[in-house]
Amino acid sequence: MYGHEAEVFEPASPHSLGLVVLYLHGVHLAPLADKPVFTRLFEEHGLRVIAPHTGPCWWADRICPQFDPRISPERHVLEHVLPFIERRWAAAPPKIGLLGTSMGGQGALRMAFKHPAKFPAVAAISPAIDYQLRMREGDEVLWAMYRDEEDCRQDTATLHVHPLNWPRHTWFACDPADERWHDSADRLRMKLYSLGIPHEHDLKTSAGGHGWAYYDHMAPAAIGFLVKALEQEERRV
Repeated sequence: MYGHEAEVFEPASPHSLGLVVLYLHGVHLAPLADKPVFTRLFEEHGLRVIAPHTGPCWWADRICPQFDPRISPERHVLEHVLPFIERRWAAAPPKIGLLGTSMGGQGALRMAFKHPAKFPAVAAISPAIDYQLRMREGDEVLWAMYRDEEDCRQDTATLHVHPLNWPRHTWFACDPADERWHDSADRLRMKLYSLGIPHEHDLKTSAGGHGWAYYDHMAPAAIGFLVKALEQEERRV
């Protein structure tokens, strides 16, 4: 797709409303074929799924040399992936839900907060929200994208929450044993609560910390939430 790879999942019996999920991967790209729990749920719900590949770019609206020297990962999603979805499946917002894990979870939340009209439904599992923490560890990709930690922090999902304009359906979960990312998920919860922004969260269920054991455990809740939210969006229209 415009010089970049993407995986596509086609269910045997697509949902009657033509629902589509845009899946954003984590730092360690794992093909959809290696996610049997997720693909089984996509099949059960009749969801068409596209998973663009961008590498460890954090789905930011910043040029990431490892991805593309001309267009940011976020612009790629908006300008290339969404039109591809419309051409292939005749689907456009609000029939498209955002789903992500880890790096992709924070990317899904940030895109939904920045573009709630395009992405009214978002679900994030183990979102790595305060990813500026990785800069302290010498993450070369992030240092090529941001001036410093504060520049990066200002671009996190929590800082893109608008008090008057938000996605109508937001769900996120993080294992309390996930020592690296749980605190930032809890800070997002507190901010949404303080602003009166409706959302659902699960920050108590524990199933292995940060990794695929937890992602698989939470997948039914996340994908079920998206299906219900997208069906509600269709009734709104």
